[in-house]
This record gives sequence, C-alpha cells and structure tokens, in this order.
Amino acid sequence: MFSIEDELKKLPDKPGVYIMHDASDAIIYIGKAVSLKRRVRQYFQKSRNKGPKIEKMVTHIASFEYIITDSELEALVLECNLIKEHRPKYNTMLKDDKSYPYIKVTVGEAYPRIMLSRDMKKDKSRYFGPYTSSDSVRETIELLSKLYKIRTCNRVLPRDIGKERACLNYHIDRCNAPCNGNVSEEEYKESISHAIDFLGGNYSGVLKLVEDRMKAYAEELEFEKAAEYRELLSHVKSVAQKQKMEDTGGEDKDVIAMAGGENEAVVQVFFVRDGRLIGREHFYLKVPESDDESNILQDFVKQYYAGTPFIPSHIMMQKEIEDREIVEDWLGKKRGRPVHIVVPKKGAKEKLVELAAKNAKLVLEQDKERIKREEGRTIGALKEIQDILGLDKLKRVEAYDISNTSGYESVGSMIVYEKGKPARSDYRKFKIKTVVGSDDYASMREVLTRRFEHGKRELDELSNNGMDEELGRFVKFPDLIMMDGGRGQVNIALEVLGKLGLNIPVCGMVKDDHHRTRGLYFNNVELPIDTSSEGFKLITRIQDEAHRFAIEYHRSLRGKGQVHSILDDIKGIGKTRRRALMKAFESLESIKNAGVDELAEVEGMNAKAAQAVYDFFHVDQSSSSVEETSSQERN
Repeated sequence: MFSIEDELKKLPDKPGVYIMHDASDAIIYIGKAVSLKRRVRQYFQKSRNKGPKIEKMVTHIASFEYIITDSELEALVLECNLIKEHRPKYNTMLKDDKSYPYIKVTVGEAYPRIMLSRDMKKDKSRYFGPYTSSDSVRETIELLSKLYKIRTCNRVLPRDIGKERACLNYHIDRCNAPCNGNVSEEEYKESISHAIDFLGGNYSGVLKLVEDRMKAYAEELEFEKAAEYRELLSHVKSVAQKQKMEDTGGEDKDVIAMAGGENEAVVQVFFVRDGRLIGREHFYLKVPESDDESNILQDFVKQYYAGTPFIPSHIMMQKEIEDREIVEDWLGKKRGRPVHIVVPKKGAKEKLVELAAKNAKLVLEQDKERIKREEGRTIGALKEIQDILGLDKLKRVEAYDISNTSGYESVGSMIVYEKGKPARSDYRKFKIKTVVGSDDYASMREVLTRRFEHGKRELDELSNNGMDEELGRFVKFPDLIMMDGGRGQVNIALEVLGKLGLNIPVCGMVKDDHHRTRGLYFNNVELPIDTSSEGFKLITRIQDEAHRFAIEYHRSLRGKGQVHSILDDIKGIGKTRRRALMKAFESLESIKNAGVDELAEVEGMNAKAAQAVYDFFHVDQSSSSVEETSSQERN
C-alpha cells in the first residue's frame, strides 16, 4: 500500500513536478515546485487554508510521484507539457490549453522577420524557446528590432520593394525600410545573423551594445533614453535563460539513463515528442553483480523496443553500447526509417541525460520499500493463500459471481488474478438464459459448465489444429477457483469439474453474519485466516472485484435495454401486462406457480394471455444459445 505519510518524508528539497493520482491510479493534478518537499507537504497540512477546489482534490489523492528538475523554469515548462498530455481533472487553470511562446526567425525569407509564435512548425524558420514570459519575449523582439532595424511588416520582399511608402517604423528609426530598397539583402541578413547569435546564447555582443548606449545616453544627460535601455537590459537577461527541457529540433527522442544497486537497477526513460518532454517511465531490472552499466542499458534497449510499438528517430543514451550499429539497424527496420543512438557529450542534451540518471537514482533509493510492499500485497499475498491451502504452486486464480434482480435475467462474471494482480484482459461475462428466476446455484452451474466446456474445446483445437494459444478466450485454466460462498458454491464447482474430468482446486470465501469474509472453505474444512494479513486483503479484493464486475455488467445491459423481464419473452405480454403481473405477485416464482384462473384475474389480463403465461412456465422451452463476451470486446 502507498503510504502518503511515509512518502512525504522522502520528498527531496529540490525543484520539480509532482503528479497526484487517485485510487484508480488516474492522474488528477500536476503541479510544479521550487521545493518538492515543502510544496507537496502543504497539501496535507490541516492548518492551511487551501481553498474549496484543492480541499476537494486532496480527499481524492491516493498516491503521488514526482520528477526532479534543475530549476523552477524547467519544472514550469515540464508541468505545462505534462498537463497538455494528461489533462488532469483538477488543473482547471490551464483549461485554455495555453502554450508557451517561442521566438520565430523567418530565415527562409529574403528579408527575415523576428516574431512571437505559440507553435513550432516544421517550416524553414528557426525557433528559439520556449519562454515563460510573453512580455519578456515581446521586449526582446522590440530590442532586436531597435538595435538591428528588423522589419515587422508582412510585405513580401523583394517582390513588393518600392510599391508602397515606408511605414511609421522607418520614421521613428526602428527599421531601415528594406521595402524601399534602402538596405541590401546582404546587409540586412548580417543584422539578422547578429540577432540569431544573441537568441542562440551569444549574449555578450548585444549586452555590451545595450550597456554602451545606456551609458552614452546618460553621459549626454538623456536620462529617459538611458532608463529605457536599462529596462531593456533587464528584459534581455530575463529572457536569455536557456531551457534544456525543450529541443528546438522538434524531433521525437527517448532519453535513457540508469542507476544501479546490488543485483538491481532502475532505468529511466524520458519521452520527448515533437521537441517536448511529455512524460517518463521507469523500469526495474534484476542484474548480475558483475554486469556493467553499458551491458545493462544494451539489454534494456533490446527488450524494451522489442515490445513497444513506437520507436523514435533518436535515442539518447547515458553510455555507449557495444552493439550500437546492429541495434540501430534493427530498430531502423522496425521503424521503417533510420534510428540513431547517441551519447551526448555536452550541452543541453547531455544535461537532459544527466537529469534522467538523477531521477533513476532517486527512484532506486526511495522506491525500495514501496517495491517490497507491492510484492507483499501481490506475490507475497498469493504465497500466503497457497500455504494456507497447502498447494504447490499458485499463479492464476479465477473467481465467479452472479448478479440478478427479481424478475430480470441473471448475469455471471469471471475475473482473473495472476501473480496477485488483476488480469483484466482475461475477464469474461455471461448472460444466463437457461435458468428461470433467481437461482444462484443453477446460474453458477451454467457459467462454470460453459466456461470449462469452452476451454476444453479450445484445448482440443489447439492440440489438433495448432491454434495460437493467445487467440483462445478460455484456453488458460486456473490453478485455483475461488467461489463467493461456502460449502454450497464449492460443491457446485466440484460437480461441474468432476463431470468434465478436470482436477482444479476449489475453495470458498466464507462470510460471517455481517457479510464479511472470515475464512476459506477447502477440502470440507473451514480454514481460518488472519484478517490483518496481506493474503486476507487479497481475498477481499478478489471477492469485491468479482462482485463489482458482475454488477457493472448487469447495470450496463439494463442501461442499454438488453436486460429484460423473463415475461417479455411471452407472446401477448407487453409492458402494461408485465407491470401488472409484477405488481400482483411478489416474485417471478409466484407467477410461475400461479394457475390460469389466478393469472386471468390480474388487471389487463384475459384468458388467452393467462394461458400463454402458464404454458411458458410449464411447457419445455428450448434453450437458446448464449454468448460469452470478453472484457476486450466490452471496451
């Protein structure tokens, strides 16, 4: 179990992004912090006034995770990217999907312009950013225009040279008016080159130019002009921060780094899509003591990309791998285009790899206890149940439940747990058609019979025709069947298995007078179980999940109008007569046991309709075929 109190103690006093999850593991809030330690703790301090929205959000937090960064600015941009990717429920302040600004230089034009852009397009322009302040971007563009006389108009040059008079910017000395032919293309592009140098990180030239002009105006006692340049200087320094969480190349990259411990390692993968870091994932590996980082990373790359559908154009690695050329060729063929594996040696890319390594180390150091707890509540819990029942192996468990409403057809559910975790792709659901009324035992007999008869047919087909096992919907048999009840339910299951010649252990989840599980019924003996143990908690989860799945299926069918009264199948009985019958008799069983005369006395009924109802329940009905539906089809 994730312990918020314990995890709060482990928070680092570093900038980063925190991600809040609810009980279903959905992301409900993403935020940034100068100090993750201080910021995240504030959410859980009762004394703080957090406002109604945050107060409500906190009640839904079941767990949280975080990504450390090197600065608050990096955290801000990463927060924006993650919010745009995941759209958490409680990040309402970003509902307008605002993006951060870039500075765009239209170098594909003969007389380029410098402008603010909210998007990075794959055109002939160069982009710088993103930046966190639109005002600073505008001030910087204004500064560059003022210093280098860069045009801001939309005229197509050189086509429109001399066609119109120069605009106001020429008259206030903000533009050299290339539209009138006052400056050559070569001279103009030299000015653009200086501006690009500044935007690319070479600030010294511009800073010196601005400082020199500021001092010159001050010496000439033009203090207003000097103050203007002093203000511009401040904006230049503000917007000149490089943002290494963004890559202006706009490419898709995976950034891979690792941290290792004793016989274990964590590999961190950052996902950069279209130049933006949109998320990350970490993977736990068991490694030999003698293995080095290069071999671990190489093995990871081979295993990871063998199973993932998306392969980026670039993979940035922490270490060189021995089979780089072979792996590149293999990935390139899978992708259909070249793939490059690189180890950055300097600059923002190297720092991004270092950041992935820092996060891997943090996960390795702080998640050891969580991993142990997770194994305890899954594999460890299954081992407890295995020991209680005295079984040799226990990996796959199936549990069943029946849901019905008086007068409506029943449905059955089959849920599967493997290694202590739900295997939802193997869930199955059944419509009960051969049982009239609320007979849970008979309904369960039908469900189990159909499930294992179907499974045996698939196994026969597999052995005779070589059917792919993955295509079989019932081909996997469980190591244990858990029935939601005691002796009666267990005996039903054993009866079905005996008729089909199957030997599968069956136990019942016995409940007390308060409908709480108290033990397991196995081999005609009720076995006690420690209610505080992980094994008991797993049994409860299995029981609740089987019940939930059955109820959910029944409710969904009713919502679609697919669950109907048994009476709807009787010729001559419509909605009005059905309601009258259900109102006159306590249950469907009472209707079934009523005579023709008694049925005819119901309001709206006549002799013919009464005879039809009586015949329906007393004349043999042919069983209609029933369909099993997988959870994959459900979705």
